[in-house]
Amino acid sequence: MAQALLPSGVNIEFETMGDASHPTLLWIMGFGAQLTAWNEDFMKLFVDQGFHVVRFDNRDCGLSYKHDGVMVDTDKVVMAAMMGDTAPEVPYTLSHMAADAAGVLDHLGIEKAHIIGASMGGMIAQTFALEHPHRTQSLVSIMSVTGDLAYGTPTEDALAALVAAPPPDRAGYIESAKSWSIWGSKKYFDLNEARERAGREYDRSFYPEGTHRQMAAIYASGDRSEALTTLNTPTLVIHGTDDTLLTPSGGDRTAELIPGSVLLKVKDMGHDMPQPLWPLFVDAITSHARRAQ
Repeated sequence: MAQALLPSGVNIEFETMGDASHPTLLWIMGFGAQLTAWNEDFMKLFVDQGFHVVRFDNRDCGLSYKHDGVMVDTDKVVMAAMMGDTAPEVPYTLSHMAADAAGVLDHLGIEKAHIIGASMGGMIAQTFALEHPHRTQSLVSIMSVTGDLAYGTPTEDALAALVAAPPPDRAGYIESAKSWSIWGSKKYFDLNEARERAGREYDRSFYPEGTHRQMAAIYASGDRSEALTTLNTPTLVIHGTDDTLLTPSGGDRTAELIPGSVLLKVKDMGHDMPQPLWPLFVDAITSHARRAQ
């Protein structure tokens, strides 16, 4: 792993896999999730398919830049979005996070990449495609939404589990991984695997403070619906039929708005990418990238 120090002063932790001369897949993770949430064995499957893989920690997460001590009233930002009012000032928006992604490509000397994002990462990927179209070979938006709050609305249980304060101690955090089953793929959720992943995440970087600012960035960035209708980028939208955190209407709406996009609705997929479904994801994403290439 390495770090890119961007002109903005933000440093972004990233990792590459595969031959840099091959087409690049840039993977953007979601809310509060570190780059390691893109499973390394999953990434290697794309390297085996002839792609160069880049994954990174978003700001305020993992080993990337943290806005330590910068306060934001997330409740006010969310309320303003729900009421259609102007959002209060926030430390950064999804546009800044998309610029971070572009900065990683700059650091690596990569002109264009296939941009892939999951959940909040899908929102960042959409923003990247809109604001950096010349850098976007193709777009893959996974279990994500357009910013229109009428679509992809989470269930009450899933939202409550997402925003609950995590236990500060390692053992407690590992035990809390059982709550991930609320939005996970019901058919495939593995509690032992979830606990192991929670332990690795905690040891690498436990930083719940950053999620407040990331949540504010999501809501302050507003609705991308109108802009998405102008997008001229080959787009694949993937969404699970069992997603309770960003419900399937979010994926439906994303595909409906982006001209020429392809919608892949995945049975038995929740708000995660379980290993039994990896062959489906690898085939869909690599086929999409090759068509765009």
